[in-house]
Amino acid sequence: MDLPAALTALQKGGAVLLFTGVAAPLIGLVLKRVSGGWETMGGGPFAILNEPQKRGASGTGPRIDPAIQAAEVRQMLEAKSERRVQRGEAPLDVEAETQRLLAAEERPRGQEAIDAELRAEVRQLVVARNERRLREGLEPLDVEAETERQLADFIGSS
Repeated sequence: MDLPAALTALQKGGAVLLFTGVAAPLIGLVLKRVSGGWETMGGGPFAILNEPQKRGASGTGPRIDPAIQAAEVRQMLEAKSERRVQRGEAPLDVEAETQRLLAAEERPRGQEAIDAELRAEVRQLVVARNERRLREGLEPLDVEAETERQLADFIGSS
């Protein structure tokens, strides 16, 4: 029997289809079953999935020293002001802007922090969800209680 030195285009196409349609999925299945490779893919000491959670029990991050925070805010605003000057715009009043940003950071996180617009928007979403539930034949939600629950989830207290 005489073997040809090269495959024809049709034979090459058939070989590619055979490999991609049969061999590659089988290899993937074997690797998944035998070695558990998919669970460890992308893992390692520098993987994002392995970063420790740094949030506290209340859902907020670690407490930041106010002096460090003020210095970082001031540094950011000085850089922003410098960029404005380079573009030919008026410089920022760094001290006033620093005070404004730090005062905004000290606002309360409880019910006082939720403005009326946010409350109204969340209520609209709950009403829309109720309408959808009614169309599906499900029991409607208590709109006010669900609104409060959504807001509590949003601000991280509950």
